[in-house]
Amino acid sequence: MKLNYGKTFLLGFGFFGVSVIWGVYNAFVPLFLANKFGLSPVWIGFFMTLDNIAALLIQPPVGAWSDRLRTPIGRRMPFILIGAPVAAIAFGLIPLAGVLPLFVACTSTLLLSMAFWRTPVIALMPDITPSQFRSQANGIINFMGGVGAIVSFLLGASLYEKNPAFPFWLGSALVILSSLLVFAIIREPKVYEWGEDKPSMITSLRAVIADKDKSALRLFFAIFFWFLGYNAVEAFFTLYAQKHLGLAEADGARLLGQLSLIFVLFALPSGYLGGRFGRRKTIMTGVALMAVLLAAIYFLPAATLTITITRLPVVGVVPVIGLFLMAAGVAWALININSLPMVVDMTDAAHLGTYTGLYYLFSTLAAIAGPNVNGWIIELSGRNYNATMLIAPLFMTIAFMMMSGVRRGEAAPGPAFSASEA
Repeated sequence: MKLNYGKTFLLGFGFFGVSVIWGVYNAFVPLFLANKFGLSPVWIGFFMTLDNIAALLIQPPVGAWSDRLRTPIGRRMPFILIGAPVAAIAFGLIPLAGVLPLFVACTSTLLLSMAFWRTPVIALMPDITPSQFRSQANGIINFMGGVGAIVSFLLGASLYEKNPAFPFWLGSALVILSSLLVFAIIREPKVYEWGEDKPSMITSLRAVIADKDKSALRLFFAIFFWFLGYNAVEAFFTLYAQKHLGLAEADGARLLGQLSLIFVLFALPSGYLGGRFGRRKTIMTGVALMAVLLAAIYFLPAATLTITITRLPVVGVVPVIGLFLMAAGVAWALININSLPMVVDMTDAAHLGTYTGLYYLFSTLAAIAGPNVNGWIIELSGRNYNATMLIAPLFMTIAFMMMSGVRRGEAAPGPAFSASEA
């Protein structure tokens, strides 16, 4: 038995399309909200958290529903075939909406439909992949998702300069194409295993709090704070680039693409460093580096940050801030690649799913809080978008302090293997 790389890459193409949608959404919707409809940073911050609120409320019950559903085409496919086309249509209409109520209707439809089919498509990976190959499959899928983020920022920026609707239509087309390919080629299993009853999320959280060691609780709070800082910056970055740095609307997305590119390239080395030097040390290095970089961006004047250093194929012009963001891509890889493995190695095999759920609970709560916190800070500072970079280093510092008390979660020793087996 071996991993079917062809089907795994195909399933990863589905995540590629989803990542393009979210990348385009996060880069350009704040620009529409500020420049087209005149919303304040407070309302923009709230608006940019609606997708995470929908995910928090809708995805768990939909996931449980898809576990129980039985149809001739499978238990996951009906959600994909309904949710993906609706999401694609709504996404394509977003740039055409000329009044705020219609814009809200399009984005709300997008968020609800994406939440409706995201969990079932995620669950397809373990459905069709044997247990011993799921880590490799997850790596492939996340790689494809990272490539999708790069496409959304770099290609999306070029398309946005030609017509603001073009990156949205690209995302719509890719989601339609990927969902049709998944339906045409992926075959769900006909027989499903019924697992043992798992403890509820609340019960598991109580157990984490009651644990005398507190390592798991510290790690979950660290996850919350570093995602809080990262999401606060990401939600407002294109507006920061336009309002503070004086760049064109599309340039902010292009800069985010430079960060995403380095993140993808450094994903595998980050896993190696976590195994070689320890996950805790690797994550703390990434958190400290991210805090220093964001603080430097805050204190350096806009005239310095926008000095052009070089021009590279694919990524385009690289200014001083581009170098900082590329280094931030390295830091984010050190953090993000090693955090989930650390979470699941906090517990035993029977509770892997529960601890994974807690990981996503804390990261989703941070994704809801981050843009709202930053929106208020920008508003209270007199709409100084440089304040976008002020609060994130503080959150990263808190995350660093939390990680310093973590004592578990390193990789368990395994059998030796040869270079040829690797």
